[in-house]
Amino acid sequence: MSTAQQPDPRDRPARLAVGVVGAGRVGPALAASLQLAGHRPVAVSGVSDASRRRAALLLPDVPLVPPAEVLQRSDLVLLTVPDDTLPGLVEGLAETGAVRPGQLLVHTSGRYGAKILDPALHAGALPLALHPAMTFTGTPVDVQRLAGCSFGVTAPDELRLAAEALVIEMGGEPEWIAEERRPLYHAALALGANHLVTLVAQSMELLRAAGVDAPDRMLGPLLGAALDNALRSGDGALTGPVARGDAGTVAAHVAELREHAPQTVAGYLAMARATADRALARGLLKPELAEDLLGVLADGAPGTPGAPGTPGTHGTEGDAG
Repeated sequence: MSTAQQPDPRDRPARLAVGVVGAGRVGPALAASLQLAGHRPVAVSGVSDASRRRAALLLPDVPLVPPAEVLQRSDLVLLTVPDDTLPGLVEGLAETGAVRPGQLLVHTSGRYGAKILDPALHAGALPLALHPAMTFTGTPVDVQRLAGCSFGVTAPDELRLAAEALVIEMGGEPEWIAEERRPLYHAALALGANHLVTLVAQSMELLRAAGVDAPDRMLGPLLGAALDNALRSGDGALTGPVARGDAGTVAAHVAELREHAPQTVAGYLAMARATADRALARGLLKPELAEDLLGVLADGAPGTPGAPGTPGTHGTEGDAG
């Protein structure tokens, strides 16, 4: 093992002065990661008390200044604001002359590509879209999680290498996303990550209602294994009563949810139908069992004939067995 002293990142050439506009959960973490690579955070803007606390925690001694002053001080500017705020922010900065020619302007929105930065491009800025495919907490753990994190990268061809280099310096893995595919890319991540949180939270609530004292401890190994299997095998990892075609069990689930957690019924039915479709296509769900199962899922929908609780119907509780 070599004992040679490693060079200090600060001694590398072409280090950039980094500014952050929008001290939400993402911006300070990315700036802190760039600081580890030898770049210099020099300014951050934030309005709320929570933003100021995050900036103080992750970027201590970096001054809080208005957005225009962040751009004035910075070679590389991270625009880490909500998606719906980004277009107006870019237009406003460009119109007021805050953008400098040759300045790297980076946004972290998953929805948008580089074209959203066109007003700044016309002012001479170098536009980059670098979206980390990660959920953020606003704490130092986010910097650690960036190691190996994939980034959705979109930029003009001449800036592709610069964009990918910045991602690598943050410890991430660049994944090129075409401009026109950004909304689809973002929808895919939201479907997997955001909805997962909702599903897990609902599952924990139901387990508590069933008398489980530590639902997180019960779900941890199960969900970890399910996620690992899904990433390895895709639809081949499908299991459970829907994939098996156990219509009676699914009917019992719907009846229990309707009684104890009616707000979860629509989501359960929607996911069960999607699961059944995928299990059928994969050959895991036998066609002769699918008819009864899909009938239960249709009958379980609120307001449909045969749905539990619908006046003048018998419901599906008796199918549980």
